[in-house]
Amino acid sequence: MLSAISAYKSTNGEMISKYTGTTTIELEQISVSLAKRKILSNVNLSLHRGEFTALLGPNGTGKSTLLKAITNEVTHGGSVKIYGQHRDYWANQDLARHLGVLPQSSSLSFNFTAQEVVELGAIGLTATNDDIKHLIINNMRQTDVDHLANRNYPTLSGGEKQRVHLARVLTQLEQSQDNTIILLDEPTSALDLHHQHTTLSLAKSLADKGATVVAVLHDLNLAAQYADRMVILNQGSIAVDAIPTIALQPDIIEDVYQHKVSIIPHPELGHPLVIPC
Repeated sequence: MLSAISAYKSTNGEMISKYTGTTTIELEQISVSLAKRKILSNVNLSLHRGEFTALLGPNGTGKSTLLKAITNEVTHGGSVKIYGQHRDYWANQDLARHLGVLPQSSSLSFNFTAQEVVELGAIGLTATNDDIKHLIINNMRQTDVDHLANRNYPTLSGGEKQRVHLARVLTQLEQSQDNTIILLDEPTSALDLHHQHTTLSLAKSLADKGATVVAVLHDLNLAAQYADRMVILNQGSIAVDAIPTIALQPDIIEDVYQHKVSIIPHPELGHPLVIPC
């Protein structure tokens, strides 16, 4: 497959590379209705470089829909700006070099090997085949799927498929330079304990290097350990937007999740620890 990878001609991609603002995504009055049901209602949110934001909230409250509004996968009201311009201003091929999406699941059914799936992320990179091969091996190693390189993708478990696609996203964003956005939709949903932590640790390290990282999560304690910021949605609106120590208060969590909790400092790491009562 590597021989089929070729560079595309950039249209306005250089403008993205030169963007120096701290706000990479700006959402204004985002509203989404599906099947006559209001999913999101007038959501305003700014996302920044160098920040790992966790999107949290009960099932059906609009977390994944908010990501889809950013990527224009759902019809929505309001405005989405990316790198200071309306989302539609950027050519898809240019934006793809700077914005990567890990969906909840993939409908990919071709009998590709795991490595060939990761190679899909290299389409458009300006590099030699040898450089791309080394890049792919490194990214598969980072996501702990290098040992699956020659396995047929359809035979992998759900968690293995998630990690293969994460390696694909990392490959896609290799030449994003200082402007990188990574949207992760439930990246730990199918992962075991070890890979939940290694995946979120990797996400945190990317944010520490300057990327804008947004992850839909359900586990409040995982979010508290790794995220810089927690945006908790409730019934389609933002209930709280703050650092974990402020966002995780018993009254807030009980109001949003309708379940009584106790919150204590983690005995070793110090971040808030949510204990259901």
